[in-house]
Amino acid sequence: MQIITIVIESLVLTTAMAVTIMTIGWMRRVFRSWHICWGCRPSQAPAPAIIFFPLNLTTLCCGLAGILKVKRKDRSLDDEPDKKLRQIFETIRGKGIQTLAAGTFPVREYLESQETLEGMDESIRQLKGDDAFGVIFFDTPRTDNLYALLKDMKAFLTAEETTFELHANRFSTIDSEAINGRLTRIKDIVWALDKDILENFGKIMDLAGAASAADIPPAALRKYRSINFLFNCLDRLEVRGRDSAGIEMVFPLADGNAGQEISTLLKADNLYEDFQRRTSPGDLMNGSIQISSGEIDSLSFVYKTCSVVGKLGRNVKALRKTLSDDKVFQACAQCQTSWEAAIAHTRWASVGSITEENCHPLGGYTLARGNNPQGLPFYGTGSWTIDVVLNGDIDNYQALRTSLEQDGDLIAPEITTDTKIIPLMIESYLSRGDDLAQAFRKAVNDFEGSHAIAMRSSVEPGKIFLALKGSGQAIYVGLNTDGYIFSSELYGLVEETPFFVKMDGEKPSTIDQPSSNGQVFILDQGSSGGIDGIRACFYDGTSLLLATEDIQRAEITTRDIDRRDYPHFFLKEITESTLSVKKTLRGKYRISPEDKVVFNLG
Repeated sequence: MQIITIVIESLVLTTAMAVTIMTIGWMRRVFRSWHICWGCRPSQAPAPAIIFFPLNLTTLCCGLAGILKVKRKDRSLDDEPDKKLRQIFETIRGKGIQTLAAGTFPVREYLESQETLEGMDESIRQLKGDDAFGVIFFDTPRTDNLYALLKDMKAFLTAEETTFELHANRFSTIDSEAINGRLTRIKDIVWALDKDILENFGKIMDLAGAASAADIPPAALRKYRSINFLFNCLDRLEVRGRDSAGIEMVFPLADGNAGQEISTLLKADNLYEDFQRRTSPGDLMNGSIQISSGEIDSLSFVYKTCSVVGKLGRNVKALRKTLSDDKVFQACAQCQTSWEAAIAHTRWASVGSITEENCHPLGGYTLARGNNPQGLPFYGTGSWTIDVVLNGDIDNYQALRTSLEQDGDLIAPEITTDTKIIPLMIESYLSRGDDLAQAFRKAVNDFEGSHAIAMRSSVEPGKIFLALKGSGQAIYVGLNTDGYIFSSELYGLVEETPFFVKMDGEKPSTIDQPSSNGQVFILDQGSSGGIDGIRACFYDGTSLLLATEDIQRAEITTRDIDRRDYPHFFLKEITESTLSVKKTLRGKYRISPEDKVVFNLG
């Protein structure tokens, strides 16, 4: 049975690839003898067939992401990465195509060396760090210098591409590939400076409702920067329109005067009544605020949006608008905090209607208990919160919900998503005396089906708990000097860091016991960071030791996955296909003076 399914959801099949694999003769044979189907189930298609947009009712992809900043340490920059970037750029300018074509130096020295380009990459990574980003954000002359550098680098890159186009047939195929590789590296560096760093300056100011960087308190910058990154991440995770999205930002009130400081700021701006209204008991809604007491008091803000008809860009646009208009958040963001954490989610409703109540994250509120202080044997009494996001499905959700509600823990009828059961199951184990790590691990073992879960709780507010089981979902944990980033897709991380560890939901703890699969990662803001700061185990509790060898480096950048101004990726791929073919053939042939085609294939 011959059936080819083509999923045009992300960058899976490009038109350039189609040109490569589908010769004209092959296409003619296919369209004469194969069935061409759109949007049908593979099992129902007549063979042989090619199916565009195959329908699979059991696969509705969502996306989750989050960020956990480690405790702020007093760090001083070892150097000035912006100035170092300029110095390296001036070095490579003298090793361009023009001088290479003249035979002044060998191809291996084009743009100096691979090590030189790696030095530029390292400067870009440092500029993305909280310390360097914060310093330059508030330093107008240094910001202006970066914009000037960007302009020079763009002009240089344009000149290099134009000159290479003219002289491409002078180089062998091997040399052309080497030149193209280094040009691509420069493109990625220029893109990162432009889109991953400088463009975010303006986005952050828009989120803060500020006319200039000087209008943003330094303590608020890190919070807005974390949220802005997650909004960028959600945009990249939405390779097709999603019906809803949500985000939660939490930060500690470790300073005993922080609560009083917030009250004073809110009252001064006549925002205190709005603050109190939004902290009223209930399920998490757009604009909800949670105040949690415990060993460390914490404050969290939740924003949600939904639409029956999903459209690329709509969700994040709506969330950005809501946050930028939130005067209460603007006031609270001014408080100095040692770390921040946030989780975000974009959803295709597979279980539960498309409503604000069903948007992730969801908390542990129930009608019977409300938000009254709870007594937990391991932690004592407090106003505890447990908030989660989910990819996948909890197949036995209805049975678990029925069991809980028989015990009197009634869930509001408006909540119909299976995600709601997760915080309640975790809480049930906490009430029996388990600590949060054990309660989380035991709870996820109760869930049937493939799933990816991220959870944060005021019980241990400086931690993020991740769980992955099965093959239907994924979680990537990005590593950088300021903390951890996690995402259900690799392209959710690469704006901040290329380094990551991938969770494995299929690998069993014991080879001859396949049912022992599933992994749990605990990210801790109080840790040393990096690979050593991740506590990991399998679902059965077996410890999982992570090593340096588990760290991978992404081979893509945000440039590779940018939709640009196209309404969807497919149109972008179609429109840019001729350019892809042109670049593929560059240097592979030339027209001789006798009007003959001379191939240069090496």
